[in-house]
This record gives sequence, C-alpha cells and structure tokens, in this order.
Amino acid sequence: MELLQITLFLLLCAVALGWIARHFSFPYPIALVIGGGALGLLPRLPEVPFDPQLILVLVLPPILYQAALLTSWRDFKANIRPIGLLAVGLVIVTTLAVGVTFKLLVPACPWSAAFVLGAIVSPPDAVAATAILSRLRIPRRVVTVLEGESLVNDASGLVLYKFAVTAVLTGTFSVVDASVEFVGVVAGGVAIGCLLAWLFVAIHRRLGDTFIEVLTTLAVPYVVYILAESIHVSGVLGVVAAGLVRGRYSPEVVSAEMRIIARSVWMLLVFLLNSLVFMLIGIQLSNIVERLSGSASAVELFGYAALISAVAIAIRFAWVYPATYLPYRMSPALRAREPAPSGQEVFIMSWCGMRGIVSLAAALALPVVLPDGTLFPQRDLIIFLTFSVIAVTLVAQGLTLPVLIRRLKLGADWSLHEEHKHARMALGAAARTAIDELARSEQIAPELAKRVSDEFAEKIERTFADDPDMQGSGDPTRRLRQAAIRAERQELIRIWRENQISDDILHHIEEDLDYQESHI
Repeated sequence: MELLQITLFLLLCAVALGWIARHFSFPYPIALVIGGGALGLLPRLPEVPFDPQLILVLVLPPILYQAALLTSWRDFKANIRPIGLLAVGLVIVTTLAVGVTFKLLVPACPWSAAFVLGAIVSPPDAVAATAILSRLRIPRRVVTVLEGESLVNDASGLVLYKFAVTAVLTGTFSVVDASVEFVGVVAGGVAIGCLLAWLFVAIHRRLGDTFIEVLTTLAVPYVVYILAESIHVSGVLGVVAAGLVRGRYSPEVVSAEMRIIARSVWMLLVFLLNSLVFMLIGIQLSNIVERLSGSASAVELFGYAALISAVAIAIRFAWVYPATYLPYRMSPALRAREPAPSGQEVFIMSWCGMRGIVSLAAALALPVVLPDGTLFPQRDLIIFLTFSVIAVTLVAQGLTLPVLIRRLKLGADWSLHEEHKHARMALGAAARTAIDELARSEQIAPELAKRVSDEFAEKIERTFADDPDMQGSGDPTRRLRQAAIRAERQELIRIWRENQISDDILHHIEEDLDYQESHI
C-alpha cells in the first residue's frame, strides 16, 4: 500500500512540475531538477526500494532511442568531425579532469571511484539539449553539433562509466586491456544495433496494424539494449545505432496514423521516465544529505559541488575553442570548403553543457555494496555531486542561454525555412499534377478536380503567408482561420450537448479540428 501511495505522489509531482514548466514557459527538465531538489529538502521521506541496475535498463534505452530517431543523419554525417571531437574527446578529458578534482577533494576516495563521478557528469544530456535548444533561435549548424554531441557522448560516457565501475568492483584496471575491450564493445554495439534495426524495419513493413506498430517501436530499444548487454557489448551504442538506422527508414515504413500516435506515446514516455528519475533522486537526496552531514558540513558539501561544477563547465570552454579552430588552422582544404564558426557560435557551444537524465540514471544505478560486502566508496557523495552538477548546468546555463543569445546577437539560420518553403511548393505542384492526370484518365468531373486541386494550391499560399517578409498579409489569414475553427468547435460542442450527434461523431470531428488548428 505504501508503494502505491508513493507512486501516486510521484505522478502528482510530475503533473504539477509539467504544469509549472508549461505555465512559466521554460523547458521541463529545469522544472524537474528544481522539483527534485525541493523534494530533497523534505524531512523523513520514505525510502523507495528499487534495483539500481534496473534504472539503467528502464530509463536509458527509450530516451536514447527517441533522440536518435529524431537526429538528422544528413546533418549528423556532415558535422561528424566536430561532433566526434566533443562526443569522444571532450568526454574523456572531462572524465579525467573531474576525477582528478574529486580525488584531490576527497583523498580517501579510490581513483576508480573518482573517475566514476567523472564519467557520470561528462556527457551533456540529449533530452535537456533538445528541450532547451528547440525554444531558441540558434544557427542550424550549432544546434546540429550540440544535439549530435549530446546523443553520441551519452554512449562514450556510459562506456567509460562501466569500465570505471568494473574497476571499483574488481579492484584492478589495465589501460591496454581496457582499450582493446573498448574497441570491441563499441564495434559490437554498433553492429548489433544496425542488424536489429534492419530486422525490425523488415518486420514493420509486414505488420499493418497501428497499435502493434507502436508497441513494436517501444520494444525495439529494450530488445537491442538487453541483447547487446547480454553478449557483453555496448547496449547504449546499440540503441543509438538502431535509432539512427531506423530513423532513416521511418518515412517509408511508418503510416501517418502510426506516426501521430507514436509521437504522443514517445513524448509521454520520455517525460514520465524523466519525472520518475528526478523524483527518485529527490526522495534519495533527503536521506543522502542526512548521512553525509555526519562526515562533512553543509559548507564543505556545497563547496565540493561548486568546485566540481566549475571544473565541468571550465573544461568544456578549454576544449571547445581549440577543438573548433585548430582543424581550420591545420587544414587549408577545410578552410576552403567551409567557413569557421564565429566567436559567438563557439561561445554558445561552450556554454551549452547541460547535464540531465542520463547522468542521474547512471548515478542511481551505482551498486550499493561491493562483492566483498563493503559499501561502494563515496556512493552518497557521488550521487549528491551529480545532482548538483545537473542543477547548476540546467538551471544556470539553461535559463541564461536566451539572454546570452540576445546579447551576442546570434541570428537564426533561415536555411531550414527556405528548405521548408521549397518542399511545400514541390509537394503542392506534384499533387496538382497527379490530380490533373487522374481526372483526365478517369474522366472525373472538372469541377471536382478543380476543387481538390485548389485545396493543394492553398498549401502553397500558406507557405508564402508564413514567410517573414509577408507576415503582414499572413497574420490576418491565420486569424481568420483560427476564428473559423473556434466557431466550428463551439458549434460542435453545442449540437453534442443537445444530443443531436453521438459521442463517436463528436470525437471524430474533434480530432479533425485538432489537426487543422495545430497546422495553423
């Protein structure tokens, strides 16, 4: 009964935090970290029993898979060099820097446990980056690099994390053996992910049922992760590879109905998983801080948190600038092929190091005891510092990004808008040509063909109406359409309340109006 009460409490907290984020118009990961911290201040919260390893299996696969599905393979491939330098090089450097700092602060902590903390806080988070960057007008290339980095560095950070945890558990570590094993788990994870993605694409083509298709997409990341981990290769990289491959084929194999349903299901699932982990950490923090207070004062704890956060932020600046400009200095071909990013863009890339759900899940997944029965060294302090780094980077960096972008006068990249306009015009022209050809071949009434053709011509008009240079003419059109849909909705509700139509008709027309309104 107590577990049910705790579950209900967590759900209500998630709903409240989601409403707060929506009401005050800021990304929901920031609301979750604030809510989790507030929970940690409540005294005598009950302990929630859970298997630490279950957190990684439950949380990571769907979150990484969804981020990979939404990643543009074309843009990812075009920016593979800067993404690789950040997602692999910066993760390794951050792991070392944070690990050394933690060891100096707490000399009694083993080196392997110190590097566990470094690996946990090394990767910025895909969900946090997407949630925050999607609200800002940032050049397309910057967004592509940051989102690609936050996807791949989760994999590299978690691979290092597993090596460090294994070193703590076994008490031994060999650089040579670890390097060979690293290559094996990386290659094996990518191979398993690609193979299973192609298999699921082939299966998906033959399903033909929307709800089974949605369930299949939910099963893919878990199947890939569990299978990869069972043969001792990287489940995280397997999930990322599967998401990238399947995202490439999704437009061909996924129906419109399935896509609409799956989008809502995935958004809800990722939000619930984020909420679950942040609420769990909040409940844990109350007891963790109480236990830590016996060995360190509040001033010491917050001093540790401030220093570790400062190192994580500073090392990113120290790496991003040379990693961005050195390749241009060393390669004339690169300078001729593409211009170097501006100083404003590089500063924003350096400032966008928000940590999130992946780091938190990794911290919660730490074993409580070692094989010999002793406690995992500094586990409570590692969890506390992880949450502190997430809070500092998400709240301080996430909330200041809009101000920095305005101060730096970083303009938006309108190439996406131009591509959208070009695609709309091409699709509209192709549709009208197909209508004319079918009308001639099947002798369909010209009036009917013209009416349908005019509907598609209207799509092209909307494309120009949305153009920034024509907003004066576009806004009245949008307001007229919105007023018309509001009137339709009110009339629909009126005749439904008067029992002139059934609930089935209400829901059917209501869904159609929802899509029309969202399009406007």
